[in-house]
Amino acid sequence: MDFALSFEQQSLVDALEEFCRRELYPHENLVEELRYVPDEIRQEIRRKSAEAGFEGMSLPEEWGGPGLDKQTKMQAERVMGKPSSALGQCMNRGVTGILFKCKDEQIEEYLLPSIRGEKKNAFALTEPGAGSDARSIVTKAVRDGKEWVINGVKQFISAADIADFIILIAVTGTDDTPKGPRKRFTTFLIDKDTPGLRVEPMKSIVTRGYNPTMVYFDNVRIPDSKILGEEGQGFNTANEWLYDGRVSLSAHCVGRAERIFDMTKEWAGTRKAFGKTIGEFQGVGFKVANMAVDIKLGDLMVKEAAWKIENDLMNRTEASMVNYYCSEMVFRVADNAVQVFGGMGMMEDFPIQRFWRDARIERIWEGTSEIHQDVIAKDLLRPYQH
Repeated sequence: MDFALSFEQQSLVDALEEFCRRELYPHENLVEELRYVPDEIRQEIRRKSAEAGFEGMSLPEEWGGPGLDKQTKMQAERVMGKPSSALGQCMNRGVTGILFKCKDEQIEEYLLPSIRGEKKNAFALTEPGAGSDARSIVTKAVRDGKEWVINGVKQFISAADIADFIILIAVTGTDDTPKGPRKRFTTFLIDKDTPGLRVEPMKSIVTRGYNPTMVYFDNVRIPDSKILGEEGQGFNTANEWLYDGRVSLSAHCVGRAERIFDMTKEWAGTRKAFGKTIGEFQGVGFKVANMAVDIKLGDLMVKEAAWKIENDLMNRTEASMVNYYCSEMVFRVADNAVQVFGGMGMMEDFPIQRFWRDARIERIWEGTSEIHQDVIAKDLLRPYQH
């Protein structure tokens, strides 16, 4: 395996990092205070990122993008893990992978406007009674003639407050299987202004500006043409981009950890106590060493995972491994950083406390650490079961 990037690939990654440092970092404190991104800043970032050549950078060639290989894409995702999530969302780098399942009029109505940055979406799966156990969702879509009537509640749905349409997974019936009756799931595309659909904010302490919401469906009526993919294939449709999403999250964690680490090294190397820099004390120096090793391992895991996706070798176990390790890793790094910064690490004037808070959610979304551990253990021990 050769994980080295070519000159052109590295130049793209370096240019993206410089853009984030110049155009996104300066707005972070304001977004943290306001809990949203002002429209003028959102439009400015969108315009400048397009001028810099980052518009649609994650798109495949058949849809007008550069068709980045997985290694370059994940290194770009690593960079995008460094700035505020809310500000990163202002850049139109591509679309949610599941949208490539659009067909017929859906292409003109949803896919192409999303590619052009004219429409945004939110993915709605989690419910108040169904988080990690996604198959326990109860939001139902019941056929009524040529329409579907949807009722239910979704929870912790990121960015539904700024979305134009919702990608919804709902129960559309029951299938008889050798293991007994199983729910049948279907994915729908639903415009946010559809009668009966309501979005309400949830006030979170993390990822401010990239806000979770509640989404309510009260007798929402939509036609058959709003089904994304095939009826009854909702989870299969979503699972096709699940591995890519988990590795992307892992890359984000590595990037965020790198930014935290850079600040921590500078602080440990310049802050003085008892006549020498605090990094000269083993209690601090060892933390710096452990952070460096943690980040190095996470980076290598992401690079290997990208290579495996590119070569169709990725499986559920390995996707959970990289997600589990990197999400735990970024919180260890952030927690150690707070300890090195001491009291200043908890002050709102310093970004370390924000990184620490935001790192905590990584161990929950895209599957909790406990779920990933359970998946890994079951997959590894399955050959020994009789």
